[in-house]
Amino acid sequence: YPFTRGIHPTMYRGRLWTMRQFAGFGSAEDTNQRYKFLLEHGQTGLSVAFDFPTLMGYDSDHPRAEGEVGKCGVAISSLADMEDLFRGIPLDQVSTSMTINGPAAMLFCFYVAAAEKQGVASTALRGTVQNDILKEYMAQHAWVYPVEPALKIIVDMFEWCAAHTPLWNTISISGYHIREAGATAAQELAFTLANGFTYVERGVARGLDVDAFAPRLSFFWDIHNDFFEEIAKLRAARRIWARHLQERYGAKNARSAMMRFHAQTAGVTLTAQQPMNNVVRVAYQALAAVLGGTQSLHTNSLDETLALPTEEAVRLALRTQQIIAHETGVAEVIDPFGGSYYVESLTEQLEREAEGLFAEIQSVGGVVKGIESGWFQRQIARSAEAFQHDVEASGRILVGVNDYLSADDHPVEILKVSDDAEDGQRRRLARLRAERDNALVGERLEVLRRAAGILLGHDRTTGFRQRERGARRRRAAVADPARRVSGRVVLLEARAP
Repeated sequence: YPFTRGIHPTMYRGRLWTMRQFAGFGSAEDTNQRYKFLLEHGQTGLSVAFDFPTLMGYDSDHPRAEGEVGKCGVAISSLADMEDLFRGIPLDQVSTSMTINGPAAMLFCFYVAAAEKQGVASTALRGTVQNDILKEYMAQHAWVYPVEPALKIIVDMFEWCAAHTPLWNTISISGYHIREAGATAAQELAFTLANGFTYVERGVARGLDVDAFAPRLSFFWDIHNDFFEEIAKLRAARRIWARHLQERYGAKNARSAMMRFHAQTAGVTLTAQQPMNNVVRVAYQALAAVLGGTQSLHTNSLDETLALPTEEAVRLALRTQQIIAHETGVAEVIDPFGGSYYVESLTEQLEREAEGLFAEIQSVGGVVKGIESGWFQRQIARSAEAFQHDVEASGRILVGVNDYLSADDHPVEILKVSDDAEDGQRRRLARLRAERDNALVGERLEVLRRAAGILLGHDRTTGFRQRERGARRRRAAVADPARRVSGRVVLLEARAP
């Protein structure tokens, strides 16, 4: 305590970070093959990238899904899809991260049910569901429900998972998307931690003991180009979280104060120009993540600014982690920058900046009020505008973009997702509807509609998990009743002055 140097006494000398490449495209079968490819090449954890319709709670055959199915991630519309996604992969032997937010509860239920069909008890499941709706309103903008109903569902998951999936991380409080939207390192640090504090406060307000759910809260950080700043940011994040959990929220369990996090190299720093340069950028960013003490890491592929990565590109990205782990010697040293005048002072500086931003957040009424008024969105937009101005004025050099240009830049081969994936998914859904017990589906959906209404009336126990195995319901069929009851949210548009 306060874990500035890392959350484990031996860090990587005892256990390396999890190498977890974010992957998903086309159908569940397509992505299943990619997962097996990655595992065969030494990946140690899975991370699911869902397509845009899935992220927004729509089936693959919904009119709004047309042209988007399987393009930026895997299409999952039913329990059968989730079963196919992990076919041949024992879910008690690998941890899985799912990047899903608005419909997170539904996709998580699919995962638990798929595991049970493998004979794996929910108590044995390890992994994370992102489930961080606050950063969606701030930065990524892929929400399904208004703020309050969404927060209630999240706390429901804290409560349910504490009893039924004790090894599962119920949320991944994400700075990554905030930074990718244009925030500075200090803003990423402060806004993300403020979101984390808000989730803790909602859990405590529900009547939960902070030590019953805080140990399963996790974080997700962006690793940008400024090498020392990123290391200091991660050190400061651990320290701030530990102090607030113990001193502000009264956590007694040391694990409640331990910030466990996943890191990803910064996608926004990748360039379409001279894409081979991205290999170097990613390697330095990955090294910063490791020196900063990450528990899990995704290294971007050199072609991800152009398309989803090819097998060759993603293998090189994975090899980057493996070389850092096994050839550089950095895993043998715990917090190698501890005691460095520069890194220690930068850690303290970022901590002070974050505390100052916490005060500003309180002055606008807290996180939820700040989101509803557009305050966070405006802060991020201003920082993004300032960064872009520096690039365009050549005050900030981006190699191959505004300096060190090359006329003989060679294109790289990119992955192209066939439209056959969408056609196949539509046929699969039509077959599912024809074969299922539609009368039973109607009965279960009516139960779900009532449960959604009760949810908004503050009853947290009814209907969190409506099993879908018997009726084999579609995901949108589950999302739509709650969407109809709660409505949709419209936030103020952020405009930089």
